[in-house]
Amino acid sequence: MSLIEVHNLTKSFRTYKKQPGFRGAVRGLFHREYEQTVAVDHVGFKVEEGEMVGFLGPNGAGKTTTLKMLAGLLYPTSGEAHVLGCVPWERKDRYRRQFALLLGQKNQLWWDLPARESLELNGRIYGIPQKDFQRRVDDLTHLLGVAEKLDVMVRELSLGERMKMELIASLLHEPKVLFLDEPTIGLDVVSQKTVRDFLRQYNTERKTTIILTSHYMADIQALCRRVVIIDHGRIFFDGSLEEIIDRFSGEKIVAISWDHQPSGAKMDFKSLGEVIEEGSNHVQLKVPREKVIPVCKQLLDDLPVNDIDIQEMPVDEVIRRIFAR
Repeated sequence: MSLIEVHNLTKSFRTYKKQPGFRGAVRGLFHREYEQTVAVDHVGFKVEEGEMVGFLGPNGAGKTTTLKMLAGLLYPTSGEAHVLGCVPWERKDRYRRQFALLLGQKNQLWWDLPARESLELNGRIYGIPQKDFQRRVDDLTHLLGVAEKLDVMVRELSLGERMKMELIASLLHEPKVLFLDEPTIGLDVVSQKTVRDFLRQYNTERKTTIILTSHYMADIQALCRRVVIIDHGRIFFDGSLEEIIDRFSGEKIVAISWDHQPSGAKMDFKSLGEVIEEGSNHVQLKVPREKVIPVCKQLLDDLPVNDIDIQEMPVDEVIRRIFAR
């Protein structure tokens, strides 16, 4: 049995549809109209122990709703899920002590207390012995570079420092499963890299199973070998990043450079592909996959090429196209 198993998980919400204006408000007192919104629609997947899976999708696709059901915060409309052998929404103590949910846009630390006191409260809630608590705080704050910020009020911390403290609070009880929803949202590039490096090291050393949602493809590329794409509440793709490129990217990027411009008429690169960048001695083209070989042959025949490079399309560009369509 896999560590996380989800079968036909569905969550729908009934929302009140208010008519515009005063007349609509009065009418709503006597006769209300509702509409059904399906946030998650028969989702199913499995995650093995120690895996780090990227959960991708446009805004409103159902990512956060799925994580909240797996964390037991929401009851599903239908379907089944088992995490660590438990049904999440039964909220048994045995399960609640073995997972953590970190929402990048929600606070779990007390705003007007030093971070240390919030962490101590979490430690008491989970019944962590003081010696173990101190060791874990020391290790985690050292790895994330925030040891000197423990006695600073949470409201006075920078966004990056606060997010690192939130992450420490989530890991104090050493969960076996970690749900991360946009953990690097709003952080600068240095803080993003620090959090990514920490998560990679923590996953490697502890074998913690992690499901990560993020709109930053750098997070997914750096951490996740496997990605699940959800759109309109349904699983659209489940596989590796390399497979995404193979299946959904119709072009490759061909970059060439040459020593000197040959005599005669200037070459028309637009007839070979989409010109991304062009200079006096270099050009970068976006070429359909099936035309890469003939295009390269023509360039080598017509230009004094000294270097040629063929690359796959950037993953974030491919993902953007998938979301857009």
